[in-house]
Amino acid sequence: MRALHDGHADALWRYALRLTGDEQLAQDVVQEALLRAWRNPSILEQGTAASKAWLYAVARNFAIDERRSARARWEIGSARVPEQSRCDQTDTTLDSWLIADALSQLKPEHKVVIVRAYFRGESIAELADALEVPPGTVRSRLHYGLRALRLALEENGVTGR
Repeated sequence: MRALHDGHADALWRYALRLTGDEQLAQDVVQEALLRAWRNPSILEQGTAASKAWLYAVARNFAIDERRSARARWEIGSARVPEQSRCDQTDTTLDSWLIADALSQLKPEHKVVIVRAYFRGESIAELADALEVPPGTVRSRLHYGLRALRLALEENGVTGR
């Protein structure tokens, strides 16, 4: 298969490019022809000339099929990329306000572990060392803090997404 690719891919691409006039489509044609050769290993056993003729026939037929397809009729090419849309930050801003408001309603020991674990990325062990409490206490505070945070968000009208 590698010998078939190395021996014919470049010339097959040039042939497909002449047929299609589109570099990307020509690459697709070559890829499809080689894929079909890989799926049909008996072609490789017929010899170089026969396999080359078969590859060119497959490339020609595939290029014709692509030109006749509905996708080719309805796609519109463009010389330049369309303008990129800008992300609207309104939802992100509103979400951060809701979370900040809900966090302000928590007990200080719950708030500190949630902020440091989820916003700063600190581990349970790091939190336990910094707060001078056992790791089990940090886990417990995270559990009850998240539960209280969920309740505070629900009270503010935020439902699970």
